[in-house]
Amino acid sequence: MVGVGVGPGDPELVTVKAVRVLTEADVVLVPRTERSAGTVDTTGTADTVGATGATGTAGTSGAAGRADRIVAAACPAATGRIVAVPFSMRERSGVGPERRAAWAASTEAAVRAFRDGARTVCFATVGDPSVYSTFSYLAAEVAREVPDLQIEVVPGITAMQALAGVTRTPLVEGREVLALVPVTGGLEVLAEALATADTVVAYKAGRRLPEVLDTVAATRPDHDVVIGTDIGLADQRLFDGKDPATRAAAPYFSTVLVTPARPTTGGRL
Repeated sequence: MVGVGVGPGDPELVTVKAVRVLTEADVVLVPRTERSAGTVDTTGTADTVGATGATGTAGTSGAAGRADRIVAAACPAATGRIVAVPFSMRERSGVGPERRAAWAASTEAAVRAFRDGARTVCFATVGDPSVYSTFSYLAAEVAREVPDLQIEVVPGITAMQALAGVTRTPLVEGREVLALVPVTGGLEVLAEALATADTVVAYKAGRRLPEVLDTVAATRPDHDVVIGTDIGLADQRLFDGKDPATRAAAPYFSTVLVTPARPTTGGRL
């Protein structure tokens, strides 16, 4: 079983190895989220998903999500082997019944594929499989059902790398320290990271964006702040976090990049 990172959205950011592995796979699982009322589905994934089959997904509208679209664009030969599996967005933390149900359905799809004769099952995840991805949970569950399961990971470009690239902002220089924080962990954790690290990246910041910006201003008022959504896509949006107009809540999967002022070249060496 292979966890394949397909980057933040731009198919050209999919690695050569990822293209090869996806093209050669017997089944490519892709996550689709179930939206709750009032939730903006910024992952690009679609509607509710149910049990999956070898030829498609039952209980969905058939609309492709972001991972589907990336795979289809980067690896057209794999499109006929894509199977959508559920990814719960209703439970923000902990392992509740909906998250357990999503894991169970995803595990069932992977196990069924292996039992039907698949030699390689890929899980295509937006970003990187090792960074806040459900792949680690899925692989652990499948390993309990499939003897001698071999697990591999193909890294992908992360949202923070894509945002740093498009804004031409070095993530870290010289001796600087980088911290990555999920805002769902609490503003106290963010404040601690800001007090400790030179560069701080905040994921899942959208709904609490005003509070995030207040925390940054109180802790590191001299730092530069840039916010990005849908990086590398046609509807990409970039915001200056110090602009007073940037106060409204943003999509859930917004990325906030907080970097120290670097007035001199090589000054952080």
